[in-house]
Amino acid sequence: MTFSMTGFAALEQASGNATLLLELRAVNSRYLDLHFKLDENLRSLEPSIRELIGAQLSRGKIECKVNLIQRVPSNQAAQLDENVMQQLAAMQTKARAHFPQSRELSVADILRWPGVVLSEALSDSTLLEDVKKLVTEGLQALNDSRAREGEKLKALVLERLSQIEVLVEKVKPLLPALTKDYQAKLEAKLHETLKNIDQERIAQELVLFAQRIDVDEELTRLTAHVSEVKRILSSSAPAGKRLDFLMQELNREANTLGSKSVSVQTTQVSIALKVLIEQMREQIQNIE
Repeated sequence: MTFSMTGFAALEQASGNATLLLELRAVNSRYLDLHFKLDENLRSLEPSIRELIGAQLSRGKIECKVNLIQRVPSNQAAQLDENVMQQLAAMQTKARAHFPQSRELSVADILRWPGVVLSEALSDSTLLEDVKKLVTEGLQALNDSRAREGEKLKALVLERLSQIEVLVEKVKPLLPALTKDYQAKLEAKLHETLKNIDQERIAQELVLFAQRIDVDEELTRLTAHVSEVKRILSSSAPAGKRLDFLMQELNREANTLGSKSVSVQTTQVSIALKVLIEQMREQIQNIE
C-alpha cells in the first residue's frame, strides 16, 4: 500500500479523573522529524511516545500534541493549594511594584494557574499505559488517513505512467519514417551535385544518421523505468526515495530523446514526457 506523508488524527481518552487529548499531524519531509507538545505532567513519557511513532513511521514531519485535562469528581469538593496561592500573591505584589498600572489577577486567572486546583494524583504506570494506548490508536487513525491520501497519489502517478507509455509507443514508428525521409532528401541533394548518385555514399550517410537519431535504448529504458515505478507502487514498503530517484532517471531519458530529436513530432513527445514526469515528481514528494 502506498502511504502519503500527509495526514491528521485527533482522539481523546479518559484516564482516571482526567481526559487525555491527542493530535497527530504529518506533512512531507525527507526524514522522520518528530516534534512534541506535551502537557507538563506527560513530559517524562516522551521517549515512550517517540518509540511508538518511530516503529510506525519512517518519513515525514510529525507533530504530536498530548494534553491532560484533570477534573474534580462531582461528589468531591474542589481543593485549592494554599502554598501555590501564597506564592502567586507574592509574585503579583513584586510585579505590580514595577508595573503599578497593571491589573490585578482575577479569580479566573488564579484558578487557571497550574497547581492551584488540587486533583487526585494519577498513577504513573496507569498514565503511561493510557497514553501508549491512545497514541497507538492515534497512529492507526493517522495511517488510515495517510493510506487514503496515498491511494489518491498512486492513482495520479499511474495515470501519468499510462500517458508516458502511449507517448513511447507513438515515437517508435516515427524512426523508420524519419530515416526514409532523410534518404530521399539526401538522394535529391546528391543528385543536384553529382551526375551519378553514389549509393555507397548514401549508405554511409544513412548509417551515420540512423546512429545519431537512434533512441531505441532510451525508449527501452523509459519502458523499464515505468515498469519499475509500477512495481514499487504495488509494494507495501516505503517507496518515496526510490520513486524520486526513478523520476530523475525518467527525466534523463526524456532529455536525451529531446537532444536526439530531428523532427517536430519527437520534440513534442520529449516535451510532453518531461511535463508528465514533473507532475509525477511533485506528487511523489508526498509519498512516504
